Amino acid sequence: MTDNDSVLGSLREAILKGDNKASAALTNDGLAAGMDPMDLVTHAMVPAMDEVGRLFECEEYFVPELLLSARAMKAALEILRPLLAASGAKSAGRVVIGTVKGDLHDIGKNIVSAMLEGGGFEVIDLGADVSAQKFVEAVQERKPQLVCLSALLTVTMTSMKTIIEALQQAGVRDSVKVLVGGAPVTAEFARQVGADGYGENATVAVSLARKFVQL
Repeated sequence: MTDNDSVLGSLREAILKGDNKASAALTNDGLAAGMDPMDLVTHAMVPAMDEVGRLFECEEYFVPELLLSARAMKAALEILRPLLAASGAKSAGRVVIGTVKGDLHDIGKNIVSAMLEGGGFEVIDLGADVSAQKFVEAVQERKPQLVCLSALLTVTMTSMKTIIEALQQAGVRDSVKVLVGGAPVTAEFARQVGADGYGENATVAVSLARKFVQL
């Protein structure tokens, strides 16, 4: 095993274990050794987050483990992001994500956001309680391929329909795929409001996102 392989394996393990200090230190070690930033992403971070998603689906990992792994991945990504931007590295796609108007819950949205970033996507996170107008403006300005809408409350689910209609009225609906998710959301509801897809959890959301950008 080369030193590079050792760094990649250790970085992958640090993210799996949710050790953000180790993931940052190992990323710096890799860069100091002359490793390509994109190699760290594609050969350590993406496989680690894919494995985190698999463990979550198998119910070996739960929300706390997902959050810790996401934090560890972000610690590494923050170091790499400016280097990736400077090198012109191509992202898997651009995503605008947010929790809909009236809903302040963002844990699920944050997990999906982190998993998408770990999967190589450029993520524009609008936060929580986001109005339809803010989604429209983000699509107009940032030209994403995907829009991800999250809601945890039954009473805020209807905001998803409002946002999709606003994208239609602004003439940008056909330029993006809209994914919806959150505890009360169902595949049937996604169809009713005119979404392109429904992610029952973060792993499914990332799989759908990858599928849509390859279409």
